[in-house]
Amino acid sequence: MFDTATRLGFGTYSLTGDEGSAVVETAIDTGYRHVDTARLYENERAVGDAIAAADIDRDDLFVATKVAHFEEPEKTPEYVREAVTDSFDRLGLDRIDLLYHHWPKNQDDIETVLPLLAEHVEDGRVDNLGVSNYTTDDLDLARDLVDVPIAANQVEMHPLLQQTEMREYLDEMDAQLVAYSPLAQGEVFSENAINSVAEKHGVSEAVVSLAWLLSKENVAAIPRSSSIDHLKDNFGALDLELDDEDIERIDGIERTHRCENPSWMTW
Repeated sequence: MFDTATRLGFGTYSLTGDEGSAVVETAIDTGYRHVDTARLYENERAVGDAIAAADIDRDDLFVATKVAHFEEPEKTPEYVREAVTDSFDRLGLDRIDLLYHHWPKNQDDIETVLPLLAEHVEDGRVDNLGVSNYTTDDLDLARDLVDVPIAANQVEMHPLLQQTEMREYLDEMDAQLVAYSPLAQGEVFSENAINSVAEKHGVSEAVVSLAWLLSKENVAAIPRSSSIDHLKDNFGALDLELDDEDIERIDGIERTHRCENPSWMTW
């Protein structure tokens, strides 16, 4: 699903209004070809405006959005179908590359929502079906529920949360992991292994962390930044090739840090 140009995407959480739209447009102009948003972010219209304003052919851009987050209202079929229609309208698109079920609260949500999202893949309006913050048990259920392949699971992943078991599971089902919070909300900057590899290559800790994620075969990453300087620096991860020693050193980090960890989740 993701190619070299789209494995490093741009996350848009909290980038709203005209200012957010300008940042997203700059990200696209910088070279990002995968843009990730969500109904819950309340910025799909701003992202759509950025896509319309950017000097790029639509077919060269991979657009992902998410619906039916656990904080949203009761997941009736009518609500879910309307949510998807709203996402198309706000983005100003007639096709979405990847549509996620956005972090269910329980498996009842999955049983209600996922088959409805699969309908949009079956009718050709959505190219790929994704899920977000699904556990391996959730993925087992999802695979029994729908005939449409699950293309990706978007979960937190970074050098301090390496998701080895989930990556292996997704690899077995020929799906990809999309890593949100790929810099652990700044925690990677104080990790000695990351510091030393960054110094060795003369790049930032952010670039090292993103390059490490991209060294994993079935992983894409979606760093988010409101800073133009930082989003341009992050894009340099595509040019950094870590050697085996670098990867082994980062793989060996023993510290575990999870940024998003609600009490009701059983990871």
